[in-house]
Amino acid sequence: MTTKERTTTRSRTAVRTNRTRYVPKRKVCFFCANKNEVIDYKNPEKLRNYVSDRAKIDPRRRTGTCAKHQRALAVAIKRARHLALLPFVADHAFTAPIASVPANTQQTTPAP
Repeated sequence: MTTKERTTTRSRTAVRTNRTRYVPKRKVCFFCANKNEVIDYKNPEKLRNYVSDRAKIDPRRRTGTCAKHQRALAVAIKRARHLALLPFVADHAFTAPIASVPANTQQTTPAP
């Protein structure tokens, strides 16, 4: 590598490091902000906000809950699932189509 190539490489990396990095706004835990809110497994409407459409428990980075309340949410969601208040799996899960023979193309035996 020549000295000219080295300087152009360095200048490219210097330009890239000067860019501002995207920093998302920090989410605040809903349960810490509202002290009177209680995590209860008997309230599935509130728990559905913390479950994805595939019936998975949403992570902290998506919901914004703190570690303490995320643990309590996970326990409450699991208890609600056990009592059939929340689903274990999504209703619209992919099912493979069943191959069937149409009714008008049934095989018949020839008459002798």
